[in-house]
Amino acid sequence: MIYDLAIIGGGPAGVAAGVYAARKKLKTIFLTKDFGGQSIVSEGIQNWIGTVTIPGPELAANFKKHLEAYAGDSVTISEGALVNSVEKKGDEFLIKTSGGDFTSKTILITTGSTRRKLDAIGAGAFEHKGLTYCASCDGPLFSDQDVLVVGAGNAAFETAAQLLAYCKSVTLFTRGEKFRADPITVEKVSTNPKLKIFKNTKVVEVKGNKFVNAVVYENTVTGEKKEIPIGGIFVEIGLLPTTDFAKNLVKLDEWNHIITDPRTQRTSEKGVWAAGDCTDGLYHQNNIAAGDAVRALEDIYLSLHAGK
Repeated sequence: MIYDLAIIGGGPAGVAAGVYAARKKLKTIFLTKDFGGQSIVSEGIQNWIGTVTIPGPELAANFKKHLEAYAGDSVTISEGALVNSVEKKGDEFLIKTSGGDFTSKTILITTGSTRRKLDAIGAGAFEHKGLTYCASCDGPLFSDQDVLVVGAGNAAFETAAQLLAYCKSVTLFTRGEKFRADPITVEKVSTNPKLKIFKNTKVVEVKGNKFVNAVVYENTVTGEKKEIPIGGIFVEIGLLPTTDFAKNLVKLDEWNHIITDPRTQRTSEKGVWAAGDCTDGLYHQNNIAAGDAVRALEDIYLSLHAGK
């Protein structure tokens, strides 16, 4: 069977596209390992529009229910499938997965990304127990606490700026002497009296009981180690886009994000679109990912039915 569309990925972008594809009666194969994306690990998401607060697992379950409610005869859901490769075959695409092969006229890639993990003793044990990778999702839960941000780029300083609005204090650790963030951003955030910046500093151990309560850090120049009490840790040391399967299909930027046209979400390969955190879009959030995917779906529909 040849599908009109193959959607790869089950986060907010993929599900939004799947719902729209069903409503437009596009014959679609929906391929995902699971539903939810990065937010599935959050205890309380407070910025999903229309919902005051919702646990990540519940949001993931809602994604699946929403898609299943509209799928009908249009969208076939293949959950648990891991995509290994996508190849162009004439005017169509062959998608090879762990659950079989599929052929489609068009592709929408919504595979998101994964956070680069903090390499420190105890970091894994306290993940989602005071150590988080999403200030937008979890930040307000740490109101009036002393928190730590790890990172040197724009994301780290933007996270610090967000946390400074409601946290008691924010400490920022950078491993090197120089920041990777824009100078204007650094200057603006650094003037806040509640912010402390430690350069040449890395976290070597995360401590706590049920939740994080302290970190041990090391000066990378002197080797001196110290411990400080902390109520939460926000890690912003980069994202790893889930795009390896598409590296021979579409153009990627230097960080392996899929390069897209922001007006349409089209990629360098005709017939392939991408949306959400796997792309080179300037901002990555659940709501933005969903919007990107809807934009892509509208363009895919026109491509299939209006020849545009």
